[in-house]
Amino acid sequence: MTRFLSYLVASLTAGSAVAVILGEVDSLRETYDFVIVGGGTAGLVVANRLTEISKFNVLVLEAGPTDAGVLEIEVPFLCTHTTPQTPWDWNYTTIPQAALNGASLTYPRGHVLGGTSSVNCLVYTRGSQADFDRYAQVTGDSGWSWKSMLPYFKKSEKFTRPSDNHNTTGQFDPAVHGFSGFNSVSLPGASTAIDNRFNEAVGQLGGEFFEQLDYNSGTPLGFGWSQAVIDGPSGTRSSSSSGYLQKKILERPNLHVLVNAQVSRILHNSKAEAANPLFSSVEYRINGKGSLRTVTATKEIILSAGSINTPQILLNSGVGGKTALEKLDIVSQVDIEDVGQNLSDHPIITFAWLVNASTTYDDFNRNITLQNEEIQIWNKTRQGVFVNGIAQHIGFVRVPDNSSIFQSAPNPSSGPNSPHFEIFVSNFLLGNTPPTGQFLSISAIMLTPGVAARGSVTITSNDPFSTPVIDAGLMRDNGTDLPLMREAVRSILRLASAPTWANYIIGPASSTQPNLNSSDNEIDAFIKGNARSAYHVVGTSSMSKKGAKTGVVDPNLLLKHAAGVRIVDASVLPFVPAGHTQASTYALAERAADLIKADFAMSS
Repeated sequence: MTRFLSYLVASLTAGSAVAVILGEVDSLRETYDFVIVGGGTAGLVVANRLTEISKFNVLVLEAGPTDAGVLEIEVPFLCTHTTPQTPWDWNYTTIPQAALNGASLTYPRGHVLGGTSSVNCLVYTRGSQADFDRYAQVTGDSGWSWKSMLPYFKKSEKFTRPSDNHNTTGQFDPAVHGFSGFNSVSLPGASTAIDNRFNEAVGQLGGEFFEQLDYNSGTPLGFGWSQAVIDGPSGTRSSSSSGYLQKKILERPNLHVLVNAQVSRILHNSKAEAANPLFSSVEYRINGKGSLRTVTATKEIILSAGSINTPQILLNSGVGGKTALEKLDIVSQVDIEDVGQNLSDHPIITFAWLVNASTTYDDFNRNITLQNEEIQIWNKTRQGVFVNGIAQHIGFVRVPDNSSIFQSAPNPSSGPNSPHFEIFVSNFLLGNTPPTGQFLSISAIMLTPGVAARGSVTITSNDPFSTPVIDAGLMRDNGTDLPLMREAVRSILRLASAPTWANYIIGPASSTQPNLNSSDNEIDAFIKGNARSAYHVVGTSSMSKKGAKTGVVDPNLLLKHAAGVRIVDASVLPFVPAGHTQASTYALAERAADLIKADFAMSS
C-alpha cells in the first residue's frame, strides 16, 4: 500500500476529501493504543510525549480544521481577529449573567488544530506558587505542588530572544525558564511609545506599583515586561500545534492526527462489570455530517477537549448526574454529579483613553491598507509592529489582608503571596475600533473569584452535537467579587493618573467611564455594565482526592468510578490559577504524559 509523508488527504466518505491526517500513514486504523479526543493545548502535548515511545501508537481526533497557513493565527498582532464568529472558534455564548446586568457573553473556544492555544491572545503567565500548592493540598498529591510542577513548566518551554533582538538583561529571570521545550515564549519584539511612560508611572506611584523582574517565578506580585507565546526569531505565534506538532514530530509513524473529526461520545464495553464500566471506544463524525464512526483505544481514551467540550462529551456518554441524564433519555453509565459543575473563570474590565499620539496601533485595526502593508513587513522581515501581542507590560496586585473586604468574607486567594488581580496595558483600543482616534487601554482581570462564583456546562437534549448550555458564573460571589474588581478599577485609575501621562492622555474614551473621584456605586455600576470574561475556564472536570465523593477525576486524572478514561485539560483544575490558563495547561499536560507513561510503559 502506498505510504505518504507529511500530509495525507484521506477520503473517508465517497468522492470527497474531508479530513487531514498528519504524519506518515497507511490508513486510519480501527484500534490504537491511545485515542486523544481534542488536538488542543493539552492534547497535542500528550500526543507528542506518548509517541516518544515507539511501541505506542496514538490517534488524535480534532473537531476543527487544520491551522496550517492561517495568517490570523500565525501573526501575533492579529490575535484579536481569530475570534469570535470565525471558522476557528466554537462561537459559544453564555446564558445571561445576572451579576453583569443579564448580559449573554460571547465565549470563544478554539475550534482548530492547536485549540485555544491557536486563537488566544498569547499571554504567558503561570500563576503563583500557592495556586499549585493548593492543588496539591486538595488532591492529596504533592506532585501538583509548585516545587513539583516548576520542572514541567520549564520542560514545556523554549524561551527565545525577541524578534528585534534587543538586550533583555533585567527584563526576565532566566533561572525560572526552560530553553529547550516545544512551547516558545518571548518578550515583546517591538518597542512602543508607551514603554518608557509605563515604567516611569510605576516608579512615580509606589504603593502597589513596584517592579517585578519576572512574574513567572512563582511570586508574581509587581509590574514587569510581558511574556507571550511567541517564537521571537520567526515572529510567529507558538501554539501547541506549531510547537508540539512540528515537522519532526509529524514524521513519527506512530502518530496520526485527524482533523474535522468531532467526537460525540465515548462508549463503554458492555462486557465489563457494571460497577466499574470500561470505556474503550470513541464515536465521532467527519466534517459535521455523515454516519458516525468508532475507533477503539486498547490502553486508554484521553479526553482533552477542553473545559466546555470535555464535560459535554462525558454527559452525552452517560457520565454525570444520573437523574438529570435520565430525564434526557441518556442511559446513566457512571453517576458523577460534579461533571460540568464548578466552572470557574476570570472577569475582565477594560478602560480606555484618547491620547495625544500618532504611534498607537489603532490604525492597523481599522485601515486594511495599513494592515496589509504591515503584514508584508512581517512576512519579509519577521519584525515590526505585528510581532507583538496585546500587551507590553503586565502587573499583579494583592489587596492587603487587613482590607475591610475580608472582614465579612473569606479571602479567596490561594496564599499570602498570591495576587487578587492583574493589570495590563495595550497600545491601542482593546475592543471595537472607532473610525478615528488614538487610544491607550488598561485592563484588569480579577483573578480570585469567590467560592460562590461558579458556573456550569450542561446539556438539554440527547443530541450529542447540540450546543452545550454555558453559565460562566461571573461575579456571582457577593462577598468578594465586586469589591475586588472595584479595587482593580481604582488601581487602573491610579496608574492612569501618574504624572508621566499628563501630556499624553487627553481624556476618557467614554463619558460613562469612572474617574478617581467616582463613588463606589458609580464604579460598581460601570463594572456590572462592562465586565466580561477573560475566557480562563477551568473546573468542570475537577480533580480531587482518591476516594473523595466530590470531583470527577483522581489526582492521576483518571475518571472516577470507571476504567479506561483519563482527562487531560484545564477542566481538571479545581480552582482557576491567578494567571492566564494556557501556561498551566501546558505544564499539567506534560505531567499527565509522565503519569500515563508510568502506568503503561512497563506493559508496552
